[in-house]
Amino acid sequence: MVTGAGGAGRTTVAAATACAAAGQGHRTLLLSAESAPRLAALLGAEGEGSTSTGVPNAAPGSGAPDAASRSAAPDAASSHRRAPEQVAAVPGLWLLRIDSGEEFRAQAVELQQRGKAALDLLGAAPLDEDELTELPGAGAFALLRALRTAHATAEPDGGAGDAERPEGSVGESAWDIVVVDMPPTPDGLNLLALPEQLRRYLRRLVPHERQAARALRPVLAQLAGVPMPEQWLYDASTRWSAELAEVQRAVESPATVVRLVTEPGPLAAGALRTAGAGLRLHGLELESVVANRLLPVGSADAWLAGLAGQQQAALKELREKCEAESIPLCELPHLGRDPRGPEDLVALANAARTAVTGAAGPGARSGARATAPTDAAPAAPVPQPREGGPGTDVAHGWVEDRLTEDGKLVWHLPLPGATREELELVRRGDELTVGVGPYRRVLALPSALRRCRVSGAALNGGALRVRFTPDPGLWPGSGDGGQ
Repeated sequence: MVTGAGGAGRTTVAAATACAAAGQGHRTLLLSAESAPRLAALLGAEGEGSTSTGVPNAAPGSGAPDAASRSAAPDAASSHRRAPEQVAAVPGLWLLRIDSGEEFRAQAVELQQRGKAALDLLGAAPLDEDELTELPGAGAFALLRALRTAHATAEPDGGAGDAERPEGSVGESAWDIVVVDMPPTPDGLNLLALPEQLRRYLRRLVPHERQAARALRPVLAQLAGVPMPEQWLYDASTRWSAELAEVQRAVESPATVVRLVTEPGPLAAGALRTAGAGLRLHGLELESVVANRLLPVGSADAWLAGLAGQQQAALKELREKCEAESIPLCELPHLGRDPRGPEDLVALANAARTAVTGAAGPGARSGARATAPTDAAPAAPVPQPREGGPGTDVAHGWVEDRLTEDGKLVWHLPLPGATREELELVRRGDELTVGVGPYRRVLALPSALRRCRVSGAALNGGALRVRFTPDPGLWPGSGDGGQ
C-alpha cells in the first residue's frame, strides 16, 4: 500500500515499486485510480491501445496468470468491470486502472435490478446507466472492491474453504505482489480502516441474531404492530459483511505493509509522526518512508541551493525520526523532469536500493512483500498479548495484569508519535474509542476489562496506557471480599 502527502509522488513511487518487483521475476499487479493518460506516460505505454482484453494467456513457464485463474475470477472478468492489462514495456507487470465512475454506474444498475420488484410496485422509472453521475465517495468503494478482487486472486489454496468464500473469490494464486496506489493521507489510511468500521455498523444496525424464522414473521408483525424486516435485508447485510471481511483480511494480512511517501519540507516530519500513529492505531505496519524529489546539493545557483538547503534541513529531521523509530528511509533524487517510462522508474528504484522479495524466494505465491534496503534497520516489534493472561483476547496491544500489585489492569496501546493534544479517549459500553488527530478506531474491550471501570490513562514512551479498576458489582469474587 503506497500512500503519503498529496502531490508527493505516490503514483510514481507505486509504479517504481511495481516495476522493481516485476524486474525481479515476480508476477506483479499495480492498482491505481490515476488517469489513463498519466499512467500510460508513466509506464511507457503512450500511443498504445488496450494491451489485452483480460488477463492474457502466456507461454508455459512465463509466470503469467493462466486461463484457469481467469475463469475462476468472475469479478475481474465480468463485462462491466475492467480487467488487468499487461504492460507491454514491463514484462511481468499488469495494470488495473480503477474507474470509479464506471464502477459506480455498474453498481447502481445492479442495485436497481435487485430491487426491481419493489420499484415496479412503486411505479418507479429506473435510471439508465448513461444518466447516472458518480457520487462523492464512490472512489473509495471502487478501490476497496478492486483490492478485494486482487487479494482473492493472490491468495493461495489453503485459506478459507470454498463454502466460506464470498462470491468472486478464487483459490489459485494469480499474483505474487499487488502494489496499490492509495489516496493521500489521511484519507488513504482511513480508507484501509473502513471495512472494519462498516462491518461494525452492520452488526449494530442489522443484528443477524435478531432475524426470526420466515414462518413466524407474519405472527410477530401482528403481535408487535409494526412490520418486520424482510429477509432480503439480512441476506444483503450478510453478503456485504462477507465482502468487507475479505477486504479486511487483505488489509490485516501479515504480508500487507504500508509505504509512506513525502517530499521533505517544513511539515514533513509532523505529517509523518501523525500518519505513523494512525497506522499503529489501526494495527498496520509501516514498511518504509520514501523521501521523494530530493534536489542536488552544492549547486552554484543560489536559488536552487537555497531550496536544496531547506530540503536537507527537513531531511535531517526525517532521518532522526525514522532512526529513532527504526523505520527504513529511502531517498529518491529529483530526475529534473517528470518520470516517464520504465527506465526512469527502474532508475528511481535502483537509487533507493529497493528490493522486492517474497517470503519464500522468487517463486513464492503468498507472503510476498516490499522491503526497504537491506542495510536499513528492522521495523520496531509489535507488542504481543501475553499467553494465558487477561490479554489473550486482545485485538490490539496487550493487557498487563497488576491486580496483585495495585489492583489494576493496564491496557497498553502502541501509538508512537502521538501527542496528548491530539489524543481522544472515550469509553462507551464494551468499547473504547481511541482517536489520534484525524484517525479514530473503536476497539472492543477484552472480556476481563468489560467488568472494569476506566480509572486513568497516560501517554509516554510511544504507548497509551489505559488503567482499569475492577467493578465490585461485576468482578468475580468481589462479593466475598474481593480478590
